[in-house]
Amino acid sequence: MKLGVLTNLYGNLTLAEVLPKLKALGVEAIELGCGGYPGKAHCDPRVLLNDEKAYSEFIALIKSYDMEVSALSCHGNPVHPDKATAKMYDDDFKDAVLLAEKMGIDTVITFSGCPGDHDGAKYPNWVTCPWPEDYLHILDYQWNEVLIPYWKKTAAFCAEHGVTKIAFEMHPGFCVYNTETLLKLRAAVGECIGANFDPSHLIWQGMDICEAIKCLKGCIWHFHAKDTRVDEFNKARIGVLDTKHYSDELNRAWVFRAVGYGHDMQYWRDIVSTLRLCGYDKVMSIEHEDSLMSVDEGLEKAAYFLKRAIMSSPKPGTMSWA
Repeated sequence: MKLGVLTNLYGNLTLAEVLPKLKALGVEAIELGCGGYPGKAHCDPRVLLNDEKAYSEFIALIKSYDMEVSALSCHGNPVHPDKATAKMYDDDFKDAVLLAEKMGIDTVITFSGCPGDHDGAKYPNWVTCPWPEDYLHILDYQWNEVLIPYWKKTAAFCAEHGVTKIAFEMHPGFCVYNTETLLKLRAAVGECIGANFDPSHLIWQGMDICEAIKCLKGCIWHFHAKDTRVDEFNKARIGVLDTKHYSDELNRAWVFRAVGYGHDMQYWRDIVSTLRLCGYDKVMSIEHEDSLMSVDEGLEKAAYFLKRAIMSSPKPGTMSWA
């Protein structure tokens, strides 16, 4: 397993400025944002697909630091009810797929997206309960009339261009937000659908991360190393469906933290071990969203922590002691 980083945490710096910082921390792989919410600061497909000189310099720069590109990230909502917004995210995702094809990368990360509640809606509508039954009608519309048809069509486009792994980050606010909804879309669309497994979004939902990994054995395409700290006192008073701004850390039921600041070393060693047991032994890609730490400090502490948790040598083929 390798230590990686989603580079958009340094979106104010050039990739040439970012790579030496990552190399000094022992990072071996980079995940590049190339559209949607992660932005295009370090990887703009429109440029790299149309300017061979820029593309050659881009590839040479990454190779000069001996970095692996673990995936391209293009999180967005391509089924947004606003047609212009949906087209923007869809265009970004397709550009990411074309760039992945050119780079020889088989994995593109995104969100499933979330439609509105009818064809003329203005905003997405994330359903969280089955009653009143209006919500079940919304779910039926979202899944059967929008989500499944879109991803069947888009999965075919991905297959035509060598992207065999569409990695959904299970994120509340979108239709795929837990193991059950990811497997539901995978069953409807095909085996190209898998997870960009980010524990932070599952922790606050009350899920057991190791059990969730086991549930998704064989369809974890990528992994985000990000932690969440649940404030048990606030949770006891208000529950976990907390819409207060992320900056109101003291009063929220939960906040995102750097790895090791939400859970201890044993917790993360169990995650690493379960990933290996379930066949995922690729990259743990740090995503920094800790509002209590600067980017430099959060990344440094997460990298130091994970290097002690990751098993970097291959899994032994035999057990000499047995």
